[in-house]
Amino acid sequence: MGSALTAGCALTALTAGPAWAGLQWPATAAPSTAPSAGPGATAATASDSDLEVIGLDPDPAAPGGTTTVHAVVGNRGPDRTASPFTVVVTLPAGVTPEGPYFPENCAPFQDGHRVHCTFPAGLPALRSATALIPVRLARSVPAPGTLLGGWVSVRGDDDRNTSNDKQPFAIPVVETEIR
Repeated sequence: MGSALTAGCALTALTAGPAWAGLQWPATAAPSTAPSAGPGATAATASDSDLEVIGLDPDPAAPGGTTTVHAVVGNRGPDRTASPFTVVVTLPAGVTPEGPYFPENCAPFQDGHRVHCTFPAGLPALRSATALIPVRLARSVPAPGTLLGGWVSVRGDDDRNTSNDKQPFAIPVVETEIR
């Protein structure tokens, strides 16, 4: 039942509009997180949002070939996010990131074993945001097979439920490139 629920959530999030549509919210709609200079000013209120990683496996690739990790994060709501959030993609052994990335602020770290991307505050409830991480498989990866050990995780200051902030992914390895 858990996997059917996850698949249903993924379909719901993806059919609500393109995955990148969550990035098109108006800048003025997001609550301000800038500090106020006035006396007695209060800090911005955290939202009641629930960021969730939606598990998707990349398309198959051959040894030496490329595929793209789609790191999809949905906001289950009920509020718009009030704080920026960070998506981290951990790559399986035998896989290296190969830009350009989306969004452009994505950057590899830990010797290319991971890539992190930051998204601004303001992701509306029931919308999604996607980081696109092109990757190259090592020529030494055995085919056919499956590369395990990949993870997508999200972290945000006002995410009230951290139990759904990490999902694994697997990369199917084929003998020849699929066109």
